Amino acid sequence: MSPRKKPARPAVAGLLVTPGASADRDNRTLVALDEGLGVPVERITIRGRAVRKVHEQLREDMEDFADRLGVDTAELAIGGRSFGGRMCSMLVAAGEPVAGLVLLSYPLHPPGKPDDLRIDHFADITAPTLFVSGTKDPFASPEELERHAGAITGPVDFVWLEGEPHSPRDDAAVVAAVAGWLDG
Repeated sequence: MSPRKKPARPAVAGLLVTPGASADRDNRTLVALDEGLGVPVERITIRGRAVRKVHEQLREDMEDFADRLGVDTAELAIGGRSFGGRMCSMLVAAGEPVAGLVLLSYPLHPPGKPDDLRIDHFADITAPTLFVSGTKDPFASPEELERHAGAITGPVDFVWLEGEPHSPRDDAAVVAAVAGWLDG
């Protein structure tokens, strides 16, 4: 009898990434991902903050990106930094099929308000999920994030960037974390 193997991550045809609330598609971390990953990357700017409108935009952008790649949207990984990642996680929890979810500096709660959690949708996430965060992020400590991400029903991986804040300065480490995860 052979030993059990960890299930392979679905093949990812491309990564659609979103910035934080106060940034746009030219955020330096998103540009670094675009330039450093071995898969096509689509960087988008989120227009507005209303969840329904953001989800409509994400679906449209995913469909356009998938069409250009000649694949189904379920073959894309999606995610982003902070607010953008949160919006993507909520879309996936609402049933949008994706190959994976990449959450950079996930805003688990506002700084100084650890009881104001943004996790009601976690139990509905079944896609493979990667969290990449700094160990000094005031929006979520490693302990808090690992504890609450336990509600996610799909496979979850974490990469901790030692000493980094909510906006990590080491883009190369972020790219390496995402590339390693996408490579399985």
